[in-house]
Formats: sequence, structure tokens, C-alpha cells
Amino acid sequence: MRRLNADELKRPSVEELAQLPRYPLALVLDQVRSALNVGSIFRTADAFRLAHVHLCGITAHPPHPEIQKTALGATETVPWTYWAETTACLDALLKQNLQVAALEQTDSSIELAVFKPPETGLALVVGHEVRGVSDDALKRCQTALEIPQAGAKHSLNVAVAVGIACYALIERLRRV
Repeated sequence: MRRLNADELKRPSVEELAQLPRYPLALVLDQVRSALNVGSIFRTADAFRLAHVHLCGITAHPPHPEIQKTALGATETVPWTYWAETTACLDALLKQNLQVAALEQTDSSIELAVFKPPETGLALVVGHEVRGVSDDALKRCQTALEIPQAGAKHSLNVAVAVGIACYALIERLRRV
């Protein structure tokens, strides 16, 4: 076994990537406090060629040095927008007829593995590392998705949870 080099991976250039279609999945970061998590989420968004990343409220936005540290240039390859208020972002996405889903443990959460994302587009809302998705944002979500967990801790790191959710959702979209 040998590790593939960059040329063998056949990744598109930044210019080629700009011409490729994106998966109809947007991320909404609701008050994510760690710029390092934001940078990691940008890398995930690039890896899965997501449609957009919406950075809301206290969520750091480029050019922030801690984002750049973990994003490794992904802020240049992923479309993003900063919103002062998460609610304004979600209202705009709902007007675009995107389905809005929280990645959150609620009394009516659906297991991520059984959820079928709409081909028309999904906005996935992730929240603050301690408090989760805000109540105001949760009120605007049409559904909540949950990653089943079997350990003693009640949550995952937000960047890890985004990676798991993106993988599962994009795999479902690829099968359509």
C-alpha cells in the first residue's frame, strides 16, 4: 500500500471547482463560538462541495487567523455569507423554499440515517458548542436530525457532527 500524491488524487483546481455543480446542502452556523471549529467546517464544506456556508451571530468569519489555521484555504473555495442574526438568515432560506433542518437532539428528532434530504435543497443548522441550536432558530426549522450516540456524553464536537451529517446526507443525495 502507498499513499497517493496530490496529482493522483485528481482534485479540481480552484478555477475548475468554481465551474462544477455543488450539492444542494447549505450549512447555517448559529452562534458557533470557536473559530477553529468554523475553519474545520469550511474544510468539510469544501470536501463535499456544499452549496454554501452561512455564518451567523457571534460565529467568526474570514479573514480570521484561527479559521485560516484549520480551513487551509477552504474559505476561498466555499461560498459563504455572514449574517448578524441567524433568524434573518433562516427567514431568507425559507423564502428560497429550502427545507431547514436542525442538527439537534429534540423531542421529535429523526435519526440522520433514515432522513432523505430533498433534491431541491436543504439548509442544515448547527449550533453553539454548549447551548446547541438557539430556540429562535429551532422555531424556524421544519425538522430536527439526530446522530445516534451510545456513550456517556450527550453531544459531539460541532465540527465532528457536521462531518458525520454531511457524509450521511451527501451519500443519500448521490444515490438519488
